Amino acid sequence: MPSNDNNIFNIESIRKDFPILDQEINGAPLIYFDNAASTQKPTAVINAIKSYYENDHSNVHRGVHSLSIRATELYEASRKKVTDYINANNSNEIIFTKGTTDSINLVAHSLTNSIKQSDEIVITTMEHHSNIVPWQELCKRTGASLKIAPIDHNGELMIEELERLLCKNTKILALTHTSNTLGTINPIKEIITMAHHLNIKVLIDGAQAIGHQNIDVQDLDCDFYAFSGHKLYGPTGIGVLYGKEDLLNELEPYQFGGEMILKVTFDETTYNSLPYKFEAGTPNIAGAIGLEKAIGYLESVNLNACVKQETAVTKYALKQLKDFSNIKLIGNSDNRSSIISFTIENIHPQDLAQFLNEDNICIRVGHHCAQPLLETLNETSTARASFYIYNDFSDIDKLVDSIKSTISYF
Repeated sequence: MPSNDNNIFNIESIRKDFPILDQEINGAPLIYFDNAASTQKPTAVINAIKSYYENDHSNVHRGVHSLSIRATELYEASRKKVTDYINANNSNEIIFTKGTTDSINLVAHSLTNSIKQSDEIVITTMEHHSNIVPWQELCKRTGASLKIAPIDHNGELMIEELERLLCKNTKILALTHTSNTLGTINPIKEIITMAHHLNIKVLIDGAQAIGHQNIDVQDLDCDFYAFSGHKLYGPTGIGVLYGKEDLLNELEPYQFGGEMILKVTFDETTYNSLPYKFEAGTPNIAGAIGLEKAIGYLESVNLNACVKQETAVTKYALKQLKDFSNIKLIGNSDNRSSIISFTIENIHPQDLAQFLNEDNICIRVGHHCAQPLLETLNETSTARASFYIYNDFSDIDKLVDSIKSTISYF
């Protein structure tokens, strides 16, 4: 095992920022490897939400009393934080949603009247269901066709095949930045440039990339970028849709009522301007406040250092798992994130997860909301370990020891 001196951070100090990690089950400390599903929350996020409800809670916008003014300031400060964090051009391009799924559905639904029967939507084999089903439904509503870009045996996009699919009829290319199952990081900047040469709009599912790499939407030149707060230390129920301002202005609203309305008569309704045009009803104020603190926490510990730590731990885990002759790694891209999916010969992933749980090790098993991908790979279920800032080399050793014990039992 590499020395703890090889850790980029003082891991024990980092872990103290996450109160949930300070517990034992079955006499063993908690080892959390389910970060691709949701990350744990630092004290700063928890305290910010608690403080809001104790001191500042009110509905936002239009209120003239002190509580509403303070709540509005906190809510809009979060929008500004997100704007700066992903380098959007301005805050009008930041729409608060419930999460990545909601963001993608917003775009897919709002495009309905812009898509014709002769149009095509392109996605990839490695997509999460949330970046498949909204486009299937759009095609059902409009008669458009859905095209699927393939992957190779390493779990990487076949770029030449993708390029062949793109044509003058393609209106939207929607793809993941990082696969939630394979761990593959796609060359999205190259792909976006390729699509834009044909005037194709590009939506990026950034759920597994946000918090794991620097995201600069202006540099990427993506048209839409979607992510969830709970993937980067924030609360559940809050997400972001970034969209270029001119494109968001062209889209029709997705839901109706509340702050998205400027004026209503019984004859017609005038919608509010961006970003409120897409934020119907009372928003998740506490979630937005928590997201602002989550981004602040990530900035305080230095994202580049986080990535170095994750990369080192992931490489160590891959090296250990490759020593098992009966373990099959699912996804072998050299350009990968801190997600590892695998199977063990003659042991169902569900059984493995239950054995690991006895040692208080949390992993995710199943199809990971990527059933078409697993079908392509001739798999029905995999085990998935995913790492974040509070994981270190000793955690990997405990995972390996627990896997060995499981194998010996079977």
